[in-house]
Amino acid sequence: FILRINEENVAVLSAMDEAKLRKFAETATPLLVAEVDGELAGFIVVLREGLEYYKSLNYLWFSERYEKFLYIDRIVIDEPFRHLGLGKAIYKAVFEEAKNQGVDYVLAEIDTIPYNEISLNFHKLMGFVEVGEQDVPTNNTRVSLQEAKVN
Repeated sequence: FILRINEENVAVLSAMDEAKLRKFAETATPLLVAEVDGELAGFIVVLREGLEYYKSLNYLWFSERYEKFLYIDRIVIDEPFRHLGLGKAIYKAVFEEAKNQGVDYVLAEIDTIPYNEISLNFHKLMGFVEVGEQDVPTNNTRVSLQEAKVN
């Protein structure tokens, strides 16, 4: 399920194969899967600081600037389940997990080239603010690097 919906949305995510998914399953804090009426509906991969194996430019940017954090690597809601409030519910669970772990910041990046207005608006609604920008040459994008303080 995770590999399928990641691939269906790879235009706005990085690719993920089975080996990468297994590594995420071992190290994500947390990797959550959402269900609606017993059907798989979406997932999120959240990573803590200090993962030496993970070389994402955005993760590394945050790692240089934040001592402790939860980093949202990716979230995908399967097409039939969009616009039901799952993203908001999943993010609320992530913020609760951050509180439980004593982490003050949840971090994410959103594409600005190509422009992802829906994600930018969603993150603003969830309390995220831009703290930087950078180009990601591996997939010809520019991202807004954002933080949300955990209350």
